[in-house]
Amino acid sequence: MLKIAYSPLYKLDLPEGHRFPMEKYELLPEQLLYEGTVTSSNFFEPTDLDKKWVLNTHDSEYFEKLIRLDLSKSEIRKTGFPLTRALIEREIHIMQGSIEASIFALENGIAMNIAGGTHHAFTDRGEGFCLLNDIAISANYLLENQLAKKVLVVDLDVHQGNGTAQIFENKKQVFTFSMHGASNYPMHKEKSDLDIGLPDKIQDEEYLGLLKKNLIPLIDKFQPDFIIYQCGVDVLESDKLGRLGMTIQGCKERDRIVLELAKINQIPIMCCMGGGYSPKISNIIEAHANTYRLAQEIFF
Repeated sequence: MLKIAYSPLYKLDLPEGHRFPMEKYELLPEQLLYEGTVTSSNFFEPTDLDKKWVLNTHDSEYFEKLIRLDLSKSEIRKTGFPLTRALIEREIHIMQGSIEASIFALENGIAMNIAGGTHHAFTDRGEGFCLLNDIAISANYLLENQLAKKVLVVDLDVHQGNGTAQIFENKKQVFTFSMHGASNYPMHKEKSDLDIGLPDKIQDEEYLGLLKKNLIPLIDKFQPDFIIYQCGVDVLESDKLGRLGMTIQGCKERDRIVLELAKINQIPIMCCMGGGYSPKISNIIEAHANTYRLAQEIFF
């Protein structure tokens, strides 16, 4: 059965001027239930997170500052969010959701987190709507508990996974692959194990060709026993932050390539949603929903 992490805390009420599409965290589950892609039994609510798994990835001083709501104005500005207790509780639930989804993926081949993909969080700071890095926390959890020996991070959000790259720059058990807009945020890129910088306005055919050209041999060479997939839908042409030229169908084919490679190679995969900022919320929901539809089609 496809298991999906979801908590009502994922949807956060923010002051006017700080909102981006938070609605998707509520609307996506509703859409999946309405169309029959999943039932309520597919969802689980994350339990409490043991902070040792945060400290296995993030600096203790930084985490304690978060808990105390003690970030400087400059640090808060870089995250893009006003710092509140509710925000920290949301972030912690997202981290646990990705850990538990990873465990379910080991059992069922695939599992999902409605939120997550917080790839701009570094060991000692947050950026770009990311305070803690669920991708890194989940990978380290798997390695620390000997549930995986080699983890491949496939990050196909339009923005480089700079925080993930920094966290794992000296860890050979984790391979970071980021395919992102070359001229998009962040302006200063970290060094992933494999970075593919994309030109503005790239179309479906060229994008999908580059993905297959790089990901297929990468899996053969690295031989991961777990994949964490950051499947942001800000690659869409309609996205106000993305600057690429992909259609919703092209985004779906992107997901199909990744999920089918995981299935064919019998590699468990955990999917976290990442970004999506199209002005029409229906475009965001449709693109995200395709990932869940494909998970059911390919794995179950």
